[in-house]
Amino acid sequence: MLLHVIARGKIARSPEAELVARYEKRIAWPLKLTELPETGGRIPDPQTPIQTVLLDERGKQFDSEAFADMLGGWRDNGMREVRFIIGAADGHSADERAEANVLMAFGKATWPHLMARAMLLEQLYRATAILAGHPYHRSN
Repeated sequence: MLLHVIARGKIARSPEAELVARYEKRIAWPLKLTELPETGGRIPDPQTPIQTVLLDERGKQFDSEAFADMLGGWRDNGMREVRFIIGAADGHSADERAEANVLMAFGKATWPHLMARAMLLEQLYRATAILAGHPYHRSN
């Protein structure tokens, strides 16, 4: 199953970019990172069936094990692609939120978009490690 992170804005050279690159190398599942301009741009055609997850402050908060269970369920049920979409500074439109399969939040705080991208990559690595039985995640 392809994990596809689609983010508005360029990450360029930054500490966040280093974190993204670090976790990108660790994720064993197929992974694609797509950057789009702040407005416009074309999102690549999906591999179907697909699930779309919007990172949104109104979204559900998942602990790492529940997030891994969700990904594992999609994988086991034949999903070919899961898209994680990080919007521009003003977030997502009501239509985009309505069309998404899942709205996901990293808590109630507002996070800078570059930090959210790094946090998402870490959680994707953690989830895939949990599903592989790797000791990276230490549950209580």
